[in-house]
Amino acid sequence: MTTLALVDDDENIVASLKIFFEAEGYNVRTYHDGEAALPALTETPPDIAILDVKMPRMDGMELLRRLRQTSELPVIFLTSKDEEIDEVIGFNIGADDFVRKPCSNRLLAERVKAVLRRARGGVAGTEEGDQKPIVRGKLTLDPNRHACTWDGHPVRLTVTEFLILQALAQRPGYVKSRDQLMDAAYDDQIYVDDRTIDSHIKRLRKKFREVTDEFDAIETLYGVGYRYTE
Repeated sequence: MTTLALVDDDENIVASLKIFFEAEGYNVRTYHDGEAALPALTETPPDIAILDVKMPRMDGMELLRRLRQTSELPVIFLTSKDEEIDEVIGFNIGADDFVRKPCSNRLLAERVKAVLRRARGGVAGTEEGDQKPIVRGKLTLDPNRHACTWDGHPVRLTVTEFLILQALAQRPGYVKSRDQLMDAAYDDQIYVDDRTIDSHIKRLRKKFREVTDEFDAIETLYGVGYRYTE
């Protein structure tokens, strides 16, 4: 059974979503602020978490920042704020999707399924377990285990980061436009803009440079896109 964590200070929303997702077959865990949720999400991670942005004691952004120090748990932000900067910041710190309140429970459920498909390697044209590891110089990507190493050192990647890097590494030297990377990393039901891809590339570079300062395998071609170079 898939375990889903709901973190929101609105008790009515939590109660409604808990009933809905349990009826859909999920095991649902609920928390009313980030401070209460953090130890539980860290010690016994669910399969996916839905976080409200605005909460007392610790908001959703800070909760995700702390989670990303040790975890690549798939995360969807649920927010009532209509400010683009929230999405930019959220994607920059590792969110997988944003859904704006109010929204239908069915729409949210489809977004959850989309993120879970990506997290479980649901790439078009493949069957579970039949994807071969990609080895490009010091880089190794194992799609079946969602594992990444650089020069033998593990690099923790979110679902979206992994899929973007996989798309680049599959054909080293070939340029991928932002639209192509969006198609590779996101379900058709999820819309993101160009800056979201730029934010993910920035995070990828930062993570690899924590392993080696000289990392420069992801090249920017301004006005065109990105490419992986061995």
